[in-house]
Amino acid sequence: MSEKNKKQFGVWMDLHHATIVGRENVDSGEFVILGHEKVDGQGRNSSENVANNAERDLLHKLFKNITAHMQNVDELHVTGTGTAQEQFIKYLNETPQYKNVATKESTSNKMDDESLIEYVAAQFN
Repeated sequence: MSEKNKKQFGVWMDLHHATIVGRENVDSGEFVILGHEKVDGQGRNSSENVANNAERDLLHKLFKNITAHMQNVDELHVTGTGTAQEQFIKYLNETPQYKNVATKESTSNKMDDESLIEYVAAQFN
């Protein structure tokens, strides 16, 4: 399969936000912003256990919202500020339809949309 026919995506994420980048025509064209996803943080909880479970559930909701933008993904570059991208890649590896995705990760600060598009394009060229 040539580079041009692979379905390539990029995601910038932290624990609460994600920006998803993909090609205009799914497997060809320029990279564009496909969407922004956000989950709001939990309020106060009465126990640490409840708080941890709520945070994990919110993170999985964010992961599901991200994958809704990426149909039949072949290659994915995930970047962000902390451990969220590692958790996302682990989530993908545990999800049958995404376990064969070629993933790469890096660490980066928050970028504006144009900078993120350029960054993702450079990862696949």
